[in-house]
Amino acid sequence: MHIEIAKKTVAKSDKELFEFLSDVKNYEQLMPDTIDTFAVIDENTFRFILKGMPEIYLRIVEQVPHEKIVLAAPSKKLSFDLTISIEALNESSSEFEMDFQGKFNTMMAMMIKRPITNFMETLSTNLSSLS
Repeated sequence: MHIEIAKKTVAKSDKELFEFLSDVKNYEQLMPDTIDTFAVIDENTFRFILKGMPEIYLRIVEQVPHEKIVLAAPSKKLSFDLTISIEALNESSSEFEMDFQGKFNTMMAMMIKRPITNFMETLSTNLSSLS
C-alpha cells in the first residue's frame, strides 16, 4: 500500500526542519487530538496509541541531513515506513512531503487506508503550521 501526502511549506529552514524531525520527542507535537498515549522509548524510537487503533512503534531508521528522514515500524505485523522528504526554498522556509509504504494483505489495507491517510494528513498539517 502506498499513500503520498502532497508537498507543504513550513516556516523553517531545511536544517531546522531536519533537526526538529530528528528528535523523536518532537513528534508528540505533531500527533492528532485523538492520541491516547505517546512515549519516547530511546533516542530513535517512540510509541503512540490513537483512539481506536493499536499501539504503534516508530523508529528513525535512515537520515540524510537536511533532505530526508525515514521512520519504520519495527513490528512484523504492521510492516511499513514513512519517509519525510525535505527541500529548501530559501533561508527561512522549506517544503516537505510524506510518503507511506506498507506491506499488508488486501483486507488489512482496506481497513487501515483511511485512518493512515487521515493520520498522515494531520501530521503534515501540524508540521506545516510550526513556526
